[in-house]
Amino acid sequence: MNKFISILFFISMACVANAQDTVHYSGNTVANVDYHHGQLTPVIGVHSKQIFRANREHPELADGFGFTYNHAPMLAYWNNTFYVEYLSDKVGESVPPGQTLLMTSKDGETWSKPTVVFPQYKIPDGTTKEGHPGVAKDLYSVMHQRMGFYTSKSKRLLVLGFYGICLDGHDDPNDGLGIGRVVREVLPNGKFGPIYFIHYNPKWNEKNTSYPFYKTSKDKGFVQACDELMANPLMMMQWVEETDRKDPLIPLHKDYKAFNFYHLPDGRVVGLWKYALTAISTDNGKTWPTNAARAPRFVTANAKIWGQRTSDGKYATVYNPSEFRWPLALSVSKDGLDYTNLLLVNGEITTMRYGGAYKSYGPQYTRGIEEGNGTPPYGKLWVTYSMNKEDIWVSSIPVPITEKADTHANEVFNELPAGKELEKWNIYSPQWAPASIDKSPDGERALTLKDSDPFDFAKAERVVPVSKKLMTDFTITAGQNNTGMLDIEFQDEKGTAAIRLTLDSAGQFRTKAGYRNKNFMKYEAGTQYHVVIRLNTDTRFYTVNVNGKDVITGLFFAPVLSVNRVVFRTGDIRRFPDADTPTDQDFDRPNAGEAAKQAVFYIKSFKTSNY
Repeated sequence: MNKFISILFFISMACVANAQDTVHYSGNTVANVDYHHGQLTPVIGVHSKQIFRANREHPELADGFGFTYNHAPMLAYWNNTFYVEYLSDKVGESVPPGQTLLMTSKDGETWSKPTVVFPQYKIPDGTTKEGHPGVAKDLYSVMHQRMGFYTSKSKRLLVLGFYGICLDGHDDPNDGLGIGRVVREVLPNGKFGPIYFIHYNPKWNEKNTSYPFYKTSKDKGFVQACDELMANPLMMMQWVEETDRKDPLIPLHKDYKAFNFYHLPDGRVVGLWKYALTAISTDNGKTWPTNAARAPRFVTANAKIWGQRTSDGKYATVYNPSEFRWPLALSVSKDGLDYTNLLLVNGEITTMRYGGAYKSYGPQYTRGIEEGNGTPPYGKLWVTYSMNKEDIWVSSIPVPITEKADTHANEVFNELPAGKELEKWNIYSPQWAPASIDKSPDGERALTLKDSDPFDFAKAERVVPVSKKLMTDFTITAGQNNTGMLDIEFQDEKGTAAIRLTLDSAGQFRTKAGYRNKNFMKYEAGTQYHVVIRLNTDTRFYTVNVNGKDVITGLFFAPVLSVNRVVFRTGDIRRFPDADTPTDQDFDRPNAGEAAKQAVFYIKSFKTSNY
């Protein structure tokens, strides 16, 4: 019996040792998929911005084409500029024609319109695939790449794409039977060099493709940068899905998807794939264990997972911690192996406006800036992702990463340093519903929420110290009282709202009283209101004072033990989709490309305290 116990002990110790030497999650927080935010506590100061909004009805407001499947963005920072590459199909995933576009930004806030970097590619008539009955006729390629950028040692920026073949709606562009990978250089003046093939799949070569082979370039520096890229096994691992399955360039011939890597302090390389598969290379990616293992206690499915070292020397993984593609969350590790927490990055799901094949709901397929592809200023962690495989977003995440507010808010926005006003605010900012610092009608800076999006809203959220008795003081002006709305919510650490006040589209200031709404005063357009709310989570009572007068005393519509968030939101809370929503949306929303009449709200100051 003692011998048996000893064996069990040594087996358990070996398992622990193994878990400690691989990526694993040791925290106790999990996401609740009944909520888009997963009931997760947000990282303080995350700014999430929609940089591309699909529009079929008005292509001139989007990409110029009206394509509504936009996905798999990649991110780089080079020449003091952010670059986002993403692939685009007309309606649905891997349904031709497809192309790849590029957007740029100097500050991560203002982004260029998309530019086609790899255009639609005509597949020669008569093209077939082994084992597939289809024959190409008037067919265009689709693009489906897992790698977007490479910065050479000589500081040249290469952008890459892959032309795949889908002979019908169920064909796979990443079966190793596509055409090949293309490359071009991003020039310092913002223009691009010529397109070349950098690597062909079997049966394709310079004689039967539309672009020359990169070796024919007269630019020796460009050729050298391409050679350098292809000699790097960590770069080649990202090509595994698209290239020939027996390609000697690929270090590990396994059907693992969406490779991502980072270095540990001891020089070893952590590899991450979909489903939180992970392995460690001891020779900089030249060789890997025969099989990757699923990272113990990591919860994620077939969306991408992103990991990197952060500017404070710690590590972060960003992923969807569920079997669905929401929420977008983040875990932190001190050593790159032991991830100890689970925090919220983006917990919203924009309404999917256009149906299409394999368009999953949620913020997904996240990617940050790969090692070597640039370091933005201020030390933030930047990630890009698609929303519903339709729109493209970026989020900036302050480092050090924290979810705890040490002090109460005391902000008069016009008195704060320019550009620093929203450092402690969480911002959700669609193109047609921006949340930003802007000038109020009197010319002073204010937190400004605008909304002309019928399918989305602007949101600004302030995390404050966990409180049972909280006083909140803010000044607010509505630009109108006949359209739009603004909800003001008081929430606990899981995002449960206890109080909801609303400036509605009929000029009423109201509160949610149980399952009814109760009007307590009218508000006027252009009038500034000084609002003070006192709440007590033990008694569940709150009082609203406007311009020095108590206007209502109410009861929480939902009980909470404490409050630590105040949210300003220009639309109703969303419950759709949920865990039981059908997988694919096969319909478009009516008037999906049309804007609504704009509503705007100005918040000039915001303060909190305990009483």
